[in-house]
Amino acid sequence: MNAAVIGFGLGFFVALQLGPMSLFLIRSTLRSGWRVGAAIGAGIASIDGLYAAAGAGGATPLLTIHPVRIALGLIGALVLVGLGARTLYSAVRVRVGGETPSEIASPRRAFLTALGGTASNPSTIVSWGAIFAAASTAGLVHTTASAILLVAGVAIGSLTWVTMLATGVALAGRSLSPRAIRVTDGVAGAGMIGFGGVLALTTLVAPAGIEPARTV
Repeated sequence: MNAAVIGFGLGFFVALQLGPMSLFLIRSTLRSGWRVGAAIGAGIASIDGLYAAAGAGGATPLLTIHPVRIALGLIGALVLVGLGARTLYSAVRVRVGGETPSEIASPRRAFLTALGGTASNPSTIVSWGAIFAAASTAGLVHTTASAILLVAGVAIGSLTWVTMLATGVALAGRSLSPRAIRVTDGVAGAGMIGFGGVLALTTLVAPAGIEPARTV
């Protein structure tokens, strides 16, 4: 089977996981519209493609260095908790009428936030490294060209799913009341804080050389 097709499937189904950045995309699309949600999706897909390339290039062993893994894991946890806390705070401010137009995210800000939030989780590299190791063992990645096609397929597959998600949420959001959107904010904020806590805990308790599962 063509490496690009396999990469597309991998990118699509890995992105299908419900993680903190998916919650962030859903919340932001409901609050600010499809363009912001699509920008977040583009940020997620960009990092998936970048980390897939890093996995193909053999960068994963760097994360077996215990201090590096601990530092990156804790940074990722802090980013997720920060995003969750900001979402909860926004929900409260909207409830009391304290939100200002300047606080509504622009597509550019949303894209940059998604880049940082997705990239800050080191286990994303580990996941793609493991996938590429399995692909190489199975004979799917045997030339530079096939590796490039697989990485491109991953990025396109990931982008396809997150764009579909943003589109579906934007369409559904038209029929949601402001109260339902505030509830979504609360659920998304609590979920991101929870994911951040789990990432921090697993980073601290995992033995050296063992990585926590991907939570993006």
